[in-house]
Amino acid sequence: MTSLDKPTEDTEADARAVTEAALFEAFGGVRGMIETVLPGLLFVTIFTINNDLHLSAIAALAVSLVLVVVRLVMKDTVKHAFSGVFGVAFGVVFAMMTDNAKNFYLPGMLYTLGLGLAYIVTTLAGVPLIGLILGPVFKENLSWRTRNPGRKKAYAKASYAWGLILLAKCAILFPLYWWADTASLGWVLVALKIPPFLLAVWLTWVFLAKAPAPIDVFAEMEAAERAEKAAAEAAEGEPAGPAEPAGEPRPARHRKA
Repeated sequence: MTSLDKPTEDTEADARAVTEAALFEAFGGVRGMIETVLPGLLFVTIFTINNDLHLSAIAALAVSLVLVVVRLVMKDTVKHAFSGVFGVAFGVVFAMMTDNAKNFYLPGMLYTLGLGLAYIVTTLAGVPLIGLILGPVFKENLSWRTRNPGRKKAYAKASYAWGLILLAKCAILFPLYWWADTASLGWVLVALKIPPFLLAVWLTWVFLAKAPAPIDVFAEMEAAERAEKAAAEAAEGEPAGPAEPAGEPRPARHRKA
């Protein structure tokens, strides 16, 4: 390796590290995965043991609330935990209203179906959903749409990957919803929580690691503000013109006869 190769490799390594950190932040990391899996796992475990819908539902909702409280106490971001609470709450309400334990999973399945379709439709419309999600994380907002075509292409590939993976997951779960019992559906759903998610995140990382670097629009705005401020200060401090020496008489002007 020559000395000219090393900076390029260092830059690529930095870009990959930034991408990994951004994906980790956006999707919640290991803790976010635990918060996603734990309520459903608790529900299906209790229901498998005693076939009690109410106890299973209350336990799942209680653990979701505990996860939110823990994040609040630790002064950590609560968006992933809150999304889990809302998802579990919808499932609990729907299951108890219909008195059907299977319906605990139905809101989440419908959400997965809608999200998978959203990834596909937004990409076909030229606004890949994964770009809308990750743009603020990378501090590029929507600059990739018009100023960074290579990055837009990577977001499109990633969005298609997310959409197809989620739709494939739905193709497995919805037949089970109709034909399998509650416990079987629950265990399959728990088993399908993490692997498809990790596959989608890994593909997103692969596509973005090969894409051009994001354009930091926040840094651009700060630089523009500094330039405007410097220009304004320079204009205020600029003298109006050269001053005439005091006490010197002006030369007389000759008049035409």
